[in-house]
Amino acid sequence: MCSICRRILDGLNDSTSIKSTALKLMTKIINDSFLKTLRREATPYTPVWMMRQAGRYLPEYRASRKTAGSFLELCKNKNFATEVALQPLDRYPYLDAAILFSDILTVPDAMGLGLHFVEGEGPKFKYPLQDEEAIFKLDIPDVEESLKYVFDAVKSIKDALNGRVPLIGFSGSPWTLATYMIEGQGGTDFMRIKKMMYSRPDLMNHILKINAETVSRYLACQIEAGADVVMLFDTWGGILSHHEYEHYSLNYMKVIISNLNILGFEKIPKIIFTKGGGQWIAKQAKIGADGIGLDWQTNLNKARNEVNDQITLQGNLDPSILLSEPKVIEAAVKKVLDDYGVGEGHIFNLGHGITQFTPVENVSVMLETIRKYSKQFH
Repeated sequence: MCSICRRILDGLNDSTSIKSTALKLMTKIINDSFLKTLRREATPYTPVWMMRQAGRYLPEYRASRKTAGSFLELCKNKNFATEVALQPLDRYPYLDAAILFSDILTVPDAMGLGLHFVEGEGPKFKYPLQDEEAIFKLDIPDVEESLKYVFDAVKSIKDALNGRVPLIGFSGSPWTLATYMIEGQGGTDFMRIKKMMYSRPDLMNHILKINAETVSRYLACQIEAGADVVMLFDTWGGILSHHEYEHYSLNYMKVIISNLNILGFEKIPKIIFTKGGGQWIAKQAKIGADGIGLDWQTNLNKARNEVNDQITLQGNLDPSILLSEPKVIEAAVKKVLDDYGVGEGHIFNLGHGITQFTPVENVSVMLETIRKYSKQFH
């Protein structure tokens, strides 16, 4: 585990020392509009970054992936991870943040579940958690050792940025990680995990507790390596029923935020994003996060009213709009900005990850429109 986590677990309670170490990790950022917005401070325009901004829609990314040989090799080689993380920033001057190039499934892979990717089918696990024996064998890994390649990538990307923009670290939420760990792959109907949740809540909570502790340590080590912001991707929280979401997803994200604050990282901004979670915005705003990501099905103006300008909102353009024409994209971008209105606290983003089929020139249209049109709201 990282040194800060180790000191906590060894019983060192000198919070002043811990906070001092954490503050030293915060370097001077040239373009800090993203960080200022998370602190609800004034900026001259609405900052923007994109989920999956380093991805298959970029020809330079496809070339790097071909050279690396596989997606996992891109993730596990710090030089490739740095190269692809900076590609969108080099192409698009109006991006206001970089994001670690990695995958949410590195965590269950570190737990020994055997992550691999099948061409055309996506991620799969050799050893999914589908019986009681496997579940009780699950344990918190030594993230500093098993995920060292992630922290090496964070350090390398941070050095390469040289203060250009902030760097976002991330993890999957405990619930979202559990969906893959139990189902064994993506793209399922989630019947296995839901059956376990309803019939054996003891097993479900056992997995989620281990995931929450692991993710807490994982994000702490990312921060120590140089991440300026951390984000929890709760991609599958929206599949839960209205009565189950808070217990099985939101509460475990709250635990992680609390753990990071206890570790001395209360000054590091934290963002949560539940795809399909627009109905729970008021509850999400109460767990201690600095920002909430919104998908495109959520009314941005209504969300702002719900949180009463007490928390930053991130989103929420439909990624599919970027497959259309420039005039359509311009109008859609303006509508999102109009929906939020005058004032601070809005980070422009897509409502989910950018699709691989997006023309690169359409991204330019979106980013240029945001930069020019958003100034009137600040």
